[in-house]
Formats: sequence, structure tokens, C-alpha cells
Amino acid sequence: MKSLSQRSGGRFLRYNLITITLLLLVGFFWVYPFLWAIAGAFKTQSGLFASGVSLLPNQWDFSNFQRAWVTAGFGQYFFNTLLYSTASTVIELFKSALCGYVLARYRFPGRNLLYVLIVATLFVPLASIVLPQFLVVESLGLLNTQAGVILAFSGATGALYVLLFVNFFKAIPEELFDAAKVDGAGFVRLFRLVFPLARPVIATVVIFNFIATWNDFNIPLIYTLSAPDLRNLAVGMFAFQGENSFDWTGFAAGTVISFVPVLLVFLAFQGYFVRGLSGAVKE
Repeated sequence: MKSLSQRSGGRFLRYNLITITLLLLVGFFWVYPFLWAIAGAFKTQSGLFASGVSLLPNQWDFSNFQRAWVTAGFGQYFFNTLLYSTASTVIELFKSALCGYVLARYRFPGRNLLYVLIVATLFVPLASIVLPQFLVVESLGLLNTQAGVILAFSGATGALYVLLFVNFFKAIPEELFDAAKVDGAGFVRLFRLVFPLARPVIATVVIFNFIATWNDFNIPLIYTLSAPDLRNLAVGMFAFQGENSFDWTGFAAGTVISFVPVLLVFLAFQGYFVRGLSGAVKE
């Protein structure tokens, strides 16, 4: 006769197989539209819908990427988006890191009030600051410029990033700072000493901000309304819409072009991502 542990192990194995099968089915139906869009980038216009639910093209067509990159202007939109995302992410990273470092390591009048105000901005809808932000950019003469778009991106968010850096820098042992001060380290040198230790938080900020900026639609639309050549990829998707038709396969190719850099950024920093969210110090 089988022992109790063997019978329990058999039931556990069956439950696991059923659960894994169900999860695979749910996962497939969830990711299928995404895979269908990717497959559409390699299909002909007529073959896109003629192939039905099949992911494999009946006839491979790579001209969709050429049409998206050149004809629809995705080459220019791609480099615009890369510039906006990279520049705003670098600015946001150092801005939030410096703010988090000061709040975590220094005591000064109004510190607690400043901390509360930063937390409160998490509950402010971004749409409510569009008009004042627009007026500031316009007053600086940066409307319809790349610098104006970068400035708008860099000033829109950041409270969450500051809190992540605050929690990280608070957890660093005080002895490290004391030893550096004995060696004559000042504010800048201390910050340069501890900033590389924050790689998990840095990775989290880079992933969140880069992806949010890369996929943003409203800010580039508002600040480049009179300068179509400064659009990003999200706004550039309008280029596929004609007066009486829509280039679906070109649109699919543009979608593939737009998500590849985001995927690469996530894969490059994913090792630190979870630790950054948890505010871990040890690697």
C-alpha cells in the first residue's frame, strides 16, 4: 500500500499540473494580441487579415519596416524619443537622488514639511499641472523645441523616486559617513561615495522613468504641436492614418520598433529591479 506521504505527493503533483496548465492558457490568451501585432509587422496588407488567427505569415514582407522608418518618419521620431527619454531620465535620476540624499542624511528647519509636501505630490493628478507647466515652458521661449519637451518631462514626476532614495540612504551605516568625514570628505564627495551603492534604486528609477517617457503621448503632443518633426514615437503613430485608410502592417512594424528599446532597458536593469523597489542595501 502507498504511504500517506506518497498519496499526498501524488495529489500535490496533479494540482500543480492543473494549475500550470491553466496559467499557461491564461498567459497565452493574454499575450496573443501582442504576438499577433508583432507577426503583423512581417505580413502583407492583404495577408494580415486573410491569415486569420495564425501568427505565421503566408508571405514575409520586410518592407513594412522600411515604410515605417522612412515613409512615416519613424527614423526621426525614434531619435527624438531616445533623446527625450535618455535626457529626462538622467535629469530625473540625479535630481531625485540628490533630494533623497539630503532628506535622508541632513536635519534642517522645514525638512519634515518638505518631506510631507513631496509625498503629497503623489496624489496630485498630472493633468492638473499641464497648464502651469505649459505657461512656464512658453515663458522661457522653449515651446516647440526639444529642450522644452525634456524640461516638461523632467518636472512632471519624481516623488516616488525621491522616497526610494530616502529609504535607501537612511539604511546606509552611519560609520561609513563618519569615516569619510574623517578623511575630509565634503557634501559632493560623500554623495559620490554612496551614489554607486544605490544601484538597485538607480535601476528602478531608470526603468520606470525611461518607459514612462518613451510611451508618453500627451507631453510631446502639446509641446510639439507646431513642430511635427519633433514628435516622439507615440505621437508619430498618427502618421499611419490616411484620409480614407490605415496602414495596419506599417503600424505593426512601428509598434515593434517602438517597444524594442524599452525591452532592452528592462532586460539590462532587471537584476536590480526588485531590490530597488524593496529598498534593499545588500547586493
